[in-house]
Amino acid sequence: MKEQITSISLKQYAEESYLNYAMYVILDRALPNIGDGLKPVQRRILYAMSELGLDAGSKYKKSARTVGDVIGKFHPHGDGAAYEAMVLMAQNFSFKYPFVDGQGNWGSQDDPKSFAAMRYTESKLTKFANLLISELKSGTVDWQPNFDGSLLEPVIFPAKLPSILLNGTSGIAVGMATDIPSHNINEIIDATVHLIDNPKSQLVDLLMIINGPDFSNNSPIIASKNELNEIYSTGKGGFKAQAQWAQDKNQIIINALPYQASGSKILEQIADQMLKKKIPMVVDLTDEGDHKEPVRLVITLKSNRVNAEDVMNHLFASTDLQKNYRVNMNLISLKGGPKVFSLVDLLKEWLVFRKETVIRKLEHRLDQVNDRLHILEGLLIVYLDLDKVIKIIRESDEPKKDIITAFKLSDIQANAILEIRLRQLAKLEQIKLEQERDTLVAEQTDIEKILSSKTRLKTLIKNELIEIKDEFGEERKSPIKEATEAKVFSEEETLVTEPITVVLSAAGWIRSAKGHEIDPSSLSYRGEDVLQDYGRGKSNQVSVFLDSNGKAYSLASHSLPSARGMGDPITGRVSADSGVKFISSLIGNDEDKFMIMNTAGYGYISEFKNMVSNKKSGKAFMKIPHEADLLKAIKVRDDHLYIAAVSNIGRLLIFKIDELPILGKGKGNKIINIPTAKFIAKEELMTHAQLVSEASSLRIESGKRFLTLKLKDLENYISTRAKRGNMLPQGYRKVDKMIEEVELEVKED
Repeated sequence: MKEQITSISLKQYAEESYLNYAMYVILDRALPNIGDGLKPVQRRILYAMSELGLDAGSKYKKSARTVGDVIGKFHPHGDGAAYEAMVLMAQNFSFKYPFVDGQGNWGSQDDPKSFAAMRYTESKLTKFANLLISELKSGTVDWQPNFDGSLLEPVIFPAKLPSILLNGTSGIAVGMATDIPSHNINEIIDATVHLIDNPKSQLVDLLMIINGPDFSNNSPIIASKNELNEIYSTGKGGFKAQAQWAQDKNQIIINALPYQASGSKILEQIADQMLKKKIPMVVDLTDEGDHKEPVRLVITLKSNRVNAEDVMNHLFASTDLQKNYRVNMNLISLKGGPKVFSLVDLLKEWLVFRKETVIRKLEHRLDQVNDRLHILEGLLIVYLDLDKVIKIIRESDEPKKDIITAFKLSDIQANAILEIRLRQLAKLEQIKLEQERDTLVAEQTDIEKILSSKTRLKTLIKNELIEIKDEFGEERKSPIKEATEAKVFSEEETLVTEPITVVLSAAGWIRSAKGHEIDPSSLSYRGEDVLQDYGRGKSNQVSVFLDSNGKAYSLASHSLPSARGMGDPITGRVSADSGVKFISSLIGNDEDKFMIMNTAGYGYISEFKNMVSNKKSGKAFMKIPHEADLLKAIKVRDDHLYIAAVSNIGRLLIFKIDELPILGKGKGNKIINIPTAKFIAKEELMTHAQLVSEASSLRIESGKRFLTLKLKDLENYISTRAKRGNMLPQGYRKVDKMIEEVELEVKED
């Protein structure tokens, strides 16, 4: 016989194969069913455990035995995957209401996969799992052949409550996923009962009962009313969860982590920030968790004055102490396909499932009651004439047939009569049969009333839910917060504010020394390098360096190398022009004022903020005349009244400080009059300038000699800005230094 071969296009084959695989993953692996809230592997594990007699009241049995039955009878996949699914249902930090009661090491929140091998652990079902399984043999659900057709397994469990909302789930299928958070059993049951009583209820009514998701610990949930409304109205959305914490003196105690957050990972994240000095206010970090208190992370702060709330808000924003969660309520609907449900639709569809389940249970029970009543009727007829029955049995060749004929009984009734034992022929047995009949008739009447009345059916379901709430109910654990103040510290906020001295060498090397007491000239310098300039300020301020071209460069003071070493070349931090020399090192607040000047005799006063720039190439700050050099900038104090300027030929001019303009940048105004021709010929230039107050003196040094002049001694030199000035006394005209002396404080030019 010739073999027939059917050919199809590769495109069609690929499409059909992929779609078949996709539907298998969606329906038989990844998505839970709305009825019992279980994925197939979970259902098979619980069914296998119930078949092994591992109910809540039984003894524990090795988990390997359960897994063996699961993969051998119902779920032909790897034992590791089946066992991991079983472990998940036993972990109270994974399932809010666990289905498996485990004995042994079943992992921890810190490391959920640290559970022992299945040959070491033991397990049985929890009481809560009984809510899904107890009605399984009551004709409530359909059955299907297992993978090899040798056994039957339930298509779904007859769950007594909407389990999917209680424990939640997550799963990734092909082209779709599901993410459903856990909820509080009291709230879900109350909302379901409300929906039974008020079928036309809207979402706003249910959200008066259901506050939001609820996890198995006390970690707060962060979700606004709008976010919750979006989640429950569309079936999609997101929310956050934070760690729960409390402050004890200078310690922060964290005793509840967000769902599926790892304590060890959080410790690593915080320790990494400590190492990188992003949280200098944190000095120590310990994990004090034990079996009694699994989560107890202790963060020690520098002092009680540190704002613990600010620290936690930073950690919420930068570590897993706050986590984001997606919500995608994608389930297998009663029609057998995937669907994203809103809260109202989900509960309504589950109620349809539950009504159908209860009707099937009642009808199954009614059939059992009717069958038993039928038998009881036959038995009671026989008890009216026992002698005749006994005679037929003793004398007839076909007693069954003769009994049916004599008493007008059915075949089932006749079989029941023939199976009666002699000791059951006593009068007492007849009374028991009559009592049983009366009881069953009453039950029959009740069932028929419920089946014929939608109201009675609703009441039955409602009462069942209320009984479950009485037995398993608990108060909400996760409080709901509408917003979070989580915010990462800015770089300035993480700095430890301390006094520093920023040092610039003549060769352009920079460094920062702690404190203001240090003498920069006493530091070690490379080779013949020496001190050029220094500025005193705080570590959280910006440092500005002025070069000989009049450009200003800004660097964060805290980023400068320590003065314990030789420092770093400033040219490695900024993009300066080739061959320039760095003249001034300044540090201060935005409003601080500095006098800027050059050897051509020009200058101005400017606020510090005018020099600050984010550009690596710097900022053009002072326009310097050709052949002129920039002089060191001088910080202006509030008590400074006069400016003193001296030329290389010994002319000293003193004028009031308010005569020199305050500018943002530019060339400035003349400080002392240096004739242009003499300046170009390099015969005359301004060499030094200094600021003087009423309380200070001006010290003029020339070689080894010096002259200290108070303000009253300087009257001969006081004039107005841009004048030539008067000559200093013989012997002091070659000025090497001009210093302002204020009591014990010395300030150099």
